[in-house]
Amino acid sequence: MSEINLFQTPKDLGFVFPAEWHPHRATWLTFPHNDASWQGDRLAKMRPQYLQFIKAISQGENVGIVANDEKLKNFIITELDKIKVDLAKIEFVVKPTNDAWCRDHGPAFLINPETGKKMIIDWGHNAWGGKYPPYDDDNRTPRAIAQYLGLPAVSAGIIMEGGSVEFNGAGSLLTSKSCLLNKNRNPHLSQKVIEEFLYNFYGVEQALWVEDGIVGDDTDGHIDDTTRFVNENTIVACVENDRNDENYEVLQTNLNMLKGMRLLNGKQPDIIELPMPKAVVIDGFRTPGSYANFLICNSGVIVPVFNNSNDTIALDILGQAFAGRKIIPLEATEIIWGQGSFHCLSQQEPV
Repeated sequence: MSEINLFQTPKDLGFVFPAEWHPHRATWLTFPHNDASWQGDRLAKMRPQYLQFIKAISQGENVGIVANDEKLKNFIITELDKIKVDLAKIEFVVKPTNDAWCRDHGPAFLINPETGKKMIIDWGHNAWGGKYPPYDDDNRTPRAIAQYLGLPAVSAGIIMEGGSVEFNGAGSLLTSKSCLLNKNRNPHLSQKVIEEFLYNFYGVEQALWVEDGIVGDDTDGHIDDTTRFVNENTIVACVENDRNDENYEVLQTNLNMLKGMRLLNGKQPDIIELPMPKAVVIDGFRTPGSYANFLICNSGVIVPVFNNSNDTIALDILGQAFAGRKIIPLEATEIIWGQGSFHCLSQQEPV
């Protein structure tokens, strides 16, 4: 692992954050072990769904797993072997961890399209505005993976979470004001300065802002629960059709903002409306269940489903949006209690 000369930003050096549909070498996960996120017996209940997630990814690429210790690594190997996962597709980094949400604390992988080289951005992580201490072990994860892979890494010096940003691979980035401009992240930075960090470290040319996120989302409104690119020019936007639902107004506001946007080519993005599941309530808690929290990987598009009346409708819409890609529905009814799903749990490493 080496450092980049900060007199030149990643953008200066020709690096960009590729769209999620760019081919992957691997997808990285931080294996859950802390019952602070899935309390009581919920950790044991969610693990079968999590293991099926690993199996689905491994059909088309490697899965890198950050394991808290050797004991957990051995447990993972045993459990994956039971469900007939090809263990040759699994690689491990063993280091202490705090939580499971690798999208937010894990490395951001950049590529240089001219040279094919890769590097890692090590954004600061403060557990969504300091909500869930401790988080220092998770904050060290990008460097550990960079060392394992022998990739250069650079720290941007600000807080940033992978779930707060969405990319079309053609210079545009989507994000939300409620999260990225929240004073619990980078209170000393203006919107203009934050945009400069996005441009210089992600290699994008344009930041597009929606307003807020959905009920139950403890991240202050991550974009990956509401608004996703499916190709360079097309966005799927979550909508709530029940006017009495708490998510109706905010998702309509976001939708209207999206309709007013123009991409770098001057065109309005094509917008596909994606329904929300009927409220996913567990033990009285309204979880942030959303079909937008899918992961695009080599084997297909892994979509969370919730044994919900809108599951089939959403899968049909995403099947049309991702024409030519396999749609892989996986149960997330236990995972979602931790207030995130498949996209939140993962971070892709491009080839």
